[in-house]
Amino acid sequence: MKAVLYEAFGAAPKISTLPDPAPEPDGVVIAVKATGVCRSDWHGWMGHDPDIVLPHVPGHELAGVVAAVGRDVRNWRVGDRVTVPFVSGCGSCFECTSGNHQVCDHQFQPGFTHWGSFAELVRIDHADINLVRLPEAMDYVTAASLGCRFVTSFRAVIDQGRVKAGEWVAVHGCGGVGLSAVMIAAAAGAHVVAIDIADDKLDFARSLGAVATINSRNVANVVEAVAEITSGGAHLSLDALGHPDTCFNSIANLRKRGRHVQVGLMLADHATPRVPMAKVIANELEILGSHGMQAFRYQPMLAMIEAGRLKPDLLVGRRIALDEAPEALTSMDSFKGVGVTVVDRF
Repeated sequence: MKAVLYEAFGAAPKISTLPDPAPEPDGVVIAVKATGVCRSDWHGWMGHDPDIVLPHVPGHELAGVVAAVGRDVRNWRVGDRVTVPFVSGCGSCFECTSGNHQVCDHQFQPGFTHWGSFAELVRIDHADINLVRLPEAMDYVTAASLGCRFVTSFRAVIDQGRVKAGEWVAVHGCGGVGLSAVMIAAAAGAHVVAIDIADDKLDFARSLGAVATINSRNVANVVEAVAEITSGGAHLSLDALGHPDTCFNSIANLRKRGRHVQVGLMLADHATPRVPMAKVIANELEILGSHGMQAFRYQPMLAMIEAGRLKPDLLVGRRIALDEAPEALTSMDSFKGVGVTVVDRF
C-alpha cells in the first residue's frame, strides 16, 4: 500500500510503499477514502505521544469502505461504508462495559498506537464495537471531517458540557475543534462567543453561529472582555486549542458554578498549566476533560446532521492528495488556513 511514513520524530515524512495490513480475527481492514489532517497528528510527529513506535504511519480521522473482515466479526461486511472513533475500546474492560469506551483501559488509536490512515489501507481492531456505519447521503470527506475534532467537540459541548439553550458559551481557539464547538453550541441554542488571534477564523465562527467574537491580540484582557459581553461570564467555556493561556482564560472567564471543558490537548511543555484554583473553589466551578466519543454516541450527532441542524461539511477547508500530506502535517503548528484539511486522493 501507499502511505506516509516517518522514521524519526521531527524528521520529514515520506511517501512509501508498505505491506498491506491484514485484519485481526475481531477486526477489519478499511480502504481509506478520506482522512483528516489534525494537530494531534502533528503532536505525534513531534514525539509528544509515548505510544508511538517508529517507524510510523500517522492519521486517525478516517472514512472508507471495509475491504477485509476477520473471522470473528459479526456486524460488518466487505463493502460497508464506515468511520471510526479516534479512541477505540477493547470492549471488555470495566470502562467499556460501563459504556465509556473513550477512556478504555486498553484503548487503541489508529495513527498512534498502530499505523494510521495516511495510507490506502488501515487496520481497525474490535470492529463490532468501534465501527460506525455512515449514512448513505454522507460523502467520505464530510465523514472524515467528523474525525476527532467534530465528535470530540460534540461530546465536549453536549455530554460533558451539558449545554442548555440560552446559556453563554465561550470557545477559545477557532481551529477545527473550536469551529466545530461553535456550530454545535449554536445549534443547541446557546449564545457563543468565539476567541482567536485571527480575524478570518473569527469571521468564519460568526458564519457558523457565534454571536460575538474577540481577537485576543486586540484586547487587554480576554477574561474581562468575555465577562462584559456575557454580563458576568460564560456558563460553559472550552479551551479548544490546548495552551496554558487559553486554558487559564477559559476557566477564569466563567461565571459562578460555570463549567470548563478542556478539549485541546495539553502535551509536552504545556502539560501542567496554571489554574486559577482560588476562583474554582470560591465560585464552585467545574473542570472537565473530553477525550473522543464512543461509537454508539454517534447516532444522535448523525441524526442532527441528517436533519440539517449540524453541517460539518461547512468546516472542510482544503482537499489535498496523499502526496501533499507530509507538508500539511509538518506545518500544522503554523495554524494556516481556515477549516479542516482532508486527504481525499490516494
